[in-house]
Amino acid sequence: MSKEIVIVAVGDLLMKPLLIQLLRSGGQSVGTNDQGETTYTFKRMFEPVTRYLQDAHLTIGNLETTFAGGPDVSFYKARRNPKNGNPVFKSPDAFAPALSAAGFDVIATANNHCADYGVRGLKRTLDVLDKNGLDHVGTYRTAQESRALCVRNVEGVRIGILSYTRDTNGMPVPKGQPAGVKKLVRARIKNDLKRLRTAADFIIVCMHCGLEYEQSPVAHQKEWVRFLFRNGADVVLGSHPHVLQPAMTRTMKDITGRTRKRFAIYSLGNFISTRLHGKDAALTGIILRLKLRKNPGGPVQLVGVEGVPTWVSIMKNCKPAMCRIVPLHEAIKKRDEFPAEQLVRMKRAYQGTLRMYRGVLQFPDDKP
Repeated sequence: MSKEIVIVAVGDLLMKPLLIQLLRSGGQSVGTNDQGETTYTFKRMFEPVTRYLQDAHLTIGNLETTFAGGPDVSFYKARRNPKNGNPVFKSPDAFAPALSAAGFDVIATANNHCADYGVRGLKRTLDVLDKNGLDHVGTYRTAQESRALCVRNVEGVRIGILSYTRDTNGMPVPKGQPAGVKKLVRARIKNDLKRLRTAADFIIVCMHCGLEYEQSPVAHQKEWVRFLFRNGADVVLGSHPHVLQPAMTRTMKDITGRTRKRFAIYSLGNFISTRLHGKDAALTGIILRLKLRKNPGGPVQLVGVEGVPTWVSIMKNCKPAMCRIVPLHEAIKKRDEFPAEQLVRMKRAYQGTLRMYRGVLQFPDDKP
């Protein structure tokens, strides 16, 4: 009897200072629990989309922040690296249990912000994820961890997951110590995929590269997808551009001779972020649903790909202030819940997402 499983993936979990401030006890200036700890409403942010994250056998997200610790006041000030001017990000530890409660299982940590707070911040981030039962791929604390393979057994199907980044914003992890970041380096990736092909039935690679806020993939993204497919990746999940980019399916043979249907999305966009320079594209994301089928004695096959377009709804003038990730096909029908101006923008974002992926993804409103 064949088995079907669903894997969900979303894009960048980019918790910027504005969002953290809004979600601090619902935007209030003071919010503490009985132990005097600052409280946050992170879980409330996920409520409109939680069922889509939990209605899957495995859910993956890209953590584009750190759990570097430190005094609360630093969370609310936009900080930049004095050496190169790049922003540096960290989030309160309370964000991690909210991710777990929302339904996330595996967190990709190899991205250009993972070393924002150095080796200490990188290692502490993994400690916090471990404490909250979240698997992680892409960064590591020890040489042993760097060689470990992330393989999740899902209903008897072995799902292998890898994560790589093109750079770390000019903040390299110092040599001579065991912690590190997995970079997009061909020799290393070839070796990882070779080992994973014997340990997993289906391979997903999280690829962090491209140009920020560009809605079309550039040459190096396309080259990496071709390379990953040739070396056995079944699915490639792109991140870093912070806006949605196109997706494709290809039936092709890899270096082992396996011919399979493979899927890549060049950028999943932001799942959480703020509007940058008036760009609504930075608020628009997608919940990707991969449907796999395992037939007795046969290979695992990708049999369907669905998408649920999302939007980060930020309403600072409410009391309390609100930030929610909403499924667009539902939200645009709720005229009483959103300001008219935001509804117009949401409808525009929804239609744009449908146009980008029509013919590649199936959408909720497509179903009979």
